[in-house]
Amino acid sequence: MRSLLSLSLLAVIAVAVAGCAELLPKSAVRTEVQWATFEDAKAMVEAIKPYSTTKADLAGLGLTDVNPAVTLLSHVEVAVRFPIGGVINSSDVDPGIRDCLIAGKGCSGYQLNIKHINSDRVGNFWLDALRFRRETESRGWTFTALILFVQDRAVYAVYGGQPNVLELQVDRNPLGPFQGWGDWVVGTITP
Repeated sequence: MRSLLSLSLLAVIAVAVAGCAELLPKSAVRTEVQWATFEDAKAMVEAIKPYSTTKADLAGLGLTDVNPAVTLLSHVEVAVRFPIGGVINSSDVDPGIRDCLIAGKGCSGYQLNIKHINSDRVGNFWLDALRFRRETESRGWTFTALILFVQDRAVYAVYGGQPNVLELQVDRNPLGPFQGWGDWVVGTITP
């Protein structure tokens, strides 16, 4: 009877320890857009034909000024990004950028910022729970794009980003839960 109780207790402990990794925190940062991958977003920007694609065409691709990934740029913000003059001659600049800057108030832009990152704490549950060692693994992708318009016609489009994010952050606290004791002492002494 005693050995059966010991064996049962050992089995419960083994199951609890094996499943502890599932108790570690997980988080996600996502821009809610219809493009599920970096390649999908890239294909949308590559479909833009300068001086041919209109804002209505982009709306058909799911890109409008109410999209949560879009920041609207005024002609002033575009001019600040491309300070033509002094250092760069206007003839050295892409014609779409030049035409947009010449258009003045008729120039505008969309800045896209899309992020899909999942962060999971991995490693030993007990070391993490007691704050001795915390490992966070982040995976996903980021995408940025700039589209310039003269009136409602796209004249310039460029994209960039990180198609494959893979980061591992390791935080070590040799004293575990007592690592911040100095801050606690100062907080209790100082009124």
